Amino acid sequence: MPSAPRFGVNYTPSEGWFHHWLDFDLDSVRADLDSLAALGFDHIRVFPLWPYFQPDRALIRPRAVEQLLALVDAAAERGLDVNVDGLQGHLSSFDFLPAWTRTWHRRNLFTDPDVLDGQAAYLRTLAGALADRPAFLGMTLGNEINQFSAGPHPDPDRATEAEVDVWLARMLDACEEGAPGRLHLHAEYDATWYQDDQPFTPAQAARHGALTAVHSWVFNGTAQRHGRTGTPTEHHAAYLVELSKAWAEDPHRPVWLQEVGAPAPLIPPEHAAAFTEATVEHALDCPDLWGITWWCSHDVSRGLADFPELEYGLGVLTNDRRPKDLARVLARAARTPRPAPAPRTTALAVPADPAQRSRCAPGGDVFDAFFRLVADGARPTTVLDTRARDTAHLAARGITEVVAPGQVLPTPQGGTRS
Repeated sequence: MPSAPRFGVNYTPSEGWFHHWLDFDLDSVRADLDSLAALGFDHIRVFPLWPYFQPDRALIRPRAVEQLLALVDAAAERGLDVNVDGLQGHLSSFDFLPAWTRTWHRRNLFTDPDVLDGQAAYLRTLAGALADRPAFLGMTLGNEINQFSAGPHPDPDRATEAEVDVWLARMLDACEEGAPGRLHLHAEYDATWYQDDQPFTPAQAARHGALTAVHSWVFNGTAQRHGRTGTPTEHHAAYLVELSKAWAEDPHRPVWLQEVGAPAPLIPPEHAAAFTEATVEHALDCPDLWGITWWCSHDVSRGLADFPELEYGLGVLTNDRRPKDLARVLARAARTPRPAPAPRTTALAVPADPAQRSRCAPGGDVFDAFFRLVADGARPTTVLDTRARDTAHLAARGITEVVAPGQVLPTPQGGTRS
């Protein structure tokens, strides 16, 4: 764990969005990175688009890899470390999958032997090319790749939990073979924690890879139910950080808040800075937080078509690289020293059975009980119901009290728990 949580952004190029790989302009990238370094960030997460880098299963384009290395080197010159996502995958409502996995060549992303061979070769190649760069943090397998494995995706690549286990182990091994000892991980959207039939499970998220990644988006029903200033809305990112800890074997496994943003219109632009400040402050009160990486660096150009409206304005900087108020909030948080948070001594018991994950989702009894505790002044974490009497596990995490969701009663005055 670093001595203090890290602050960074998911890098969305100001010119061409992620299609910039087709017309790579290093000067434009450098200008983007200058605008980020000026705010005091210490890392970025970058996104090679998989079909641009590996258009054929046997072709990983050398020129594309060289461009990625040039970006990483430019970031390093500005004091920015770099995490690289591999299998893109899914970004901002668009799917980017190579033609050798779709339509006439339709093969399952998680189970087909030839596809797995191609994926492993690609991840190993990227990691190997980056292995000697000191600024390279490690690989993330792909961005929210679990969205391909189940509904509501319109054409899912179905897999079982056991098949996902095998896939995760093989892909993470490929990253480790390419760049031994780096922080290699995988990252899913919140269906992993909330959707009963999702084959990517909380246990996999909390046990595979060097650390746990969570992606917090309050358009999942949280802000719709509770409003932009509701306790669950402002604490949603912290909730996911603490929820993930229930499944971890390591009592102090690092958790990376790898994506979090202020989506309009649920968070109107004039209130984005206040939401950002609240979200960051509550997340920083979570022990073992590796870092916070905001989505995203620069707004999407209005010259690009067909994005959902909210995607155009998520940047901490405008499309012409001017910082917004929320950028100043993040910059201030990044440079403000603070003591390490105290252990969270009250734990809410959550179901170990992945078929009951919807209880943890917005509207579920676990979700509601957690935020009743928060509203009453507690600093809750979570523990699996199967570990609620495991005194060694509880002691290792500093937990002194375990409560079940049904024990947490509403207190209309929002007073202190007795």
